[in-house]
Amino acid sequence: MSRILIFTGKGGVGKTTVAAAHARKSEQEGKKTLLISTDMAHNLSDLFERSFGKEATAISEYLDVLEVDPSYVMENDFKNIMRAFQNIINSTNMGVSDQDDITMLPGMEELFSLLKILDIYESDIYERIVVDCAPTGETLSLLKFPELMSWYMEKFFPVGKLAMRVLSPISKTLFKVELPDKQAMSDVEKMYMKLIKLQALMKDREVTSVRLVTIPEKMVVEETKRNYMYMNLYNYNVDAIFINRILPADIDNPFFNEWLDIQKGYIEELLNVFQDTPIYSIRWYDTDLCGMEAIDRICKDILNESNLFDMKKKQQGETYEMTEDGYLLSLFLPFLKKDELELHQSGTDVIIKIGNFKRNIPIPNTLRNYSIASAKIEEQVLRIHFVKAD
Repeated sequence: MSRILIFTGKGGVGKTTVAAAHARKSEQEGKKTLLISTDMAHNLSDLFERSFGKEATAISEYLDVLEVDPSYVMENDFKNIMRAFQNIINSTNMGVSDQDDITMLPGMEELFSLLKILDIYESDIYERIVVDCAPTGETLSLLKFPELMSWYMEKFFPVGKLAMRVLSPISKTLFKVELPDKQAMSDVEKMYMKLIKLQALMKDREVTSVRLVTIPEKMVVEETKRNYMYMNLYNYNVDAIFINRILPADIDNPFFNEWLDIQKGYIEELLNVFQDTPIYSIRWYDTDLCGMEAIDRICKDILNESNLFDMKKKQQGETYEMTEDGYLLSLFLPFLKKDELELHQSGTDVIIKIGNFKRNIPIPNTLRNYSIASAKIEEQVLRIHFVKAD
């Protein structure tokens, strides 16, 4: 069973370097490793000072590197379903002349990047897969998309299949819309099954964890705390924090005295708020970190423990438990403020919105006749109480 480590953080904090150092350390341990970038502004080529193609490139016996190109993945792995989407859009006379502009529907880049990771995992070629993600906001969009897409497909396609059978013979003449053919529909069904498997893989606390990279500055620390909360909202397991670019305490220059005090304050804040999460400190190096020698410096200085790739922490995900008069849904949502939370029940879903991020949690069949009676935040846990509806 492969181990998957996902690295993310605010842009410019050094997450690519930290991810690459993990991959290099894994290689040094003799584990077949893939370092994969899902960031469209790929930085691995700059870091390793060499170019990479659209397929995995071997840079040593145990280490391969891949910079994912979602368009290439779609064109090679999902031709039929993309052709179906193309035909539907063309039939609506949207006036779009360039086909390449309309095949990349909103969110498809994120979806196909993750589906590529699923295919690689199932190939069983690599013992460890290290993922260098885009900055925080894009990563959250990436990680929430499989669940969101599954939700929409689950709502639509039971009706959609019936529509295909009934409307397909007359769709062109009556509705002027070309429906997907049977081959495309088969691929849609396959994609839905892949999304279910992808969700299970990304949230498997025995396999996958997220590691956050930050630096001791106010804006970055605040974003790291929000990022941690959102990861828990979508039920992802964060098992380590890396604080990068820490100035050396013995620096002999009065100019840096104030900076040292500022960094010290934010480092103490990170240690306090993440006291139950393993934290690693990386000093600010005196040169650009490019090339294998620079990556090896981090491996030697920081990543020198034998159990680096073990799951450092398993935060309990969302849980249901029976109460005297109903059921209780509990979600660990650290740093959540009451006035930031919007919560309601719609049909068979519990809808939780925090800031710009929203999650629809399907209610188990057992609770289909139950409704939300109350909700409160206790010790960083959101507790939603369900009672049987009248």
